[in-house]
Order: sequence, then C-alpha cells, then structure tokens
Amino acid sequence: MRAFLTLLILLVAPLAVQAQPSTVVLVRHGEKAPAPADNPPLSAAGRARAEALARVLADTHVDAVVTTGLARTSATAAPLVRARGLTPIIVAAGRDVSAHARATAAAVRARPAGEVVLVVGHSNTLPHIIAALGGPEMPELCDQEYATLFVLELRENGPARLIRASFGDPDTEVDLNCHRGMRP
Repeated sequence: MRAFLTLLILLVAPLAVQAQPSTVVLVRHGEKAPAPADNPPLSAAGRARAEALARVLADTHVDAVVTTGLARTSATAAPLVRARGLTPIIVAAGRDVSAHARATAAAVRARPAGEVVLVVGHSNTLPHIIAALGGPEMPELCDQEYATLFVLELRENGPARLIRASFGDPDTEVDLNCHRGMRP
C-alpha cells in the first residue's frame, strides 16, 4: 500500500507545478481516547495510525503540514512532522466548519507552487476542506472511519481531481449505512 500511495502522489505532483501546491493529502486524525471529551489525545490505535501515516508518506516529500490546534490532529501529524523536520501550520478549529474549511484552504493555497501539503482534519471538516479547495462535494466521514486518505490534485486549468485510498489498519466498525451516500 505504501508503494502504491507513494507512486500515486509522485505521479500526480508534477502535473500541476505551475500554480499553488499541486498535491494535497488529507486525512482524519487517528483514533481518539475516550477522555477528556473536549480535547482527547490519540488512543494506542490512533498512535499506531499516526506512525502508519508517516510510513505511507515517507517517500512523498511532504513540504508542509496543516492541522488544527487540537491534540488528536497534531499527534496524528507528529511522526511525519518529526521525520521531515517541519513546523505544522495551525488553523484553529471552531464551531463554524465552513469558516474553518475556507481558512484551511487559504493556508494550503498560500504555499509555494508544486509543494505537497498534508492536511489533518476531522470527520466533519475534511469534506468541506476538499470542497473549499475545488474538489467535489461529499458527505462527512463516518464516525468510526479513520483509514481513509484523500489525495487532491490541484490543477491550474480544470477542476481538482480527488483520489480516495486508505492507510494503516482497516476500519472495523464503520456503519455501512453511513457509506451509502459516499458511493455511486
């Protein structure tokens, strides 16, 4: 899987080097601990998923990482941030999901042309961020969906192209009804 995702990102990245960051990888934070409710850390499974993300993206030369200020998003990005020697760009999450999506999209678009940017968000913010970056509209992720990884190719001429993949251990408790709106 790592080789497939690396090849996919390396093939997509050079296609849009003329404008804004060419490739945006978007993931939900890893599995969270049950407490504290307001800002839980990652569970053991979430920490393992964060390590898996770093392994999957190790050869993609991620240039920038965007997270929220919440513990679970920064902890999900932490292994990759350490490995790449990056300082995350923090976009505060608030109650206004659309405003957060616009602010995250602006942070991504502010990056130099040709970069690969990782965005670590939440089940309810990722679809809005994808749309704000010019990708397709889509429903929120399922509550127990953590393995999904999106690769959004931003193109100067034409609509953004979205590729959906997965990483780490597969999700096990996904409500199948939740996915009905996400598949044609």
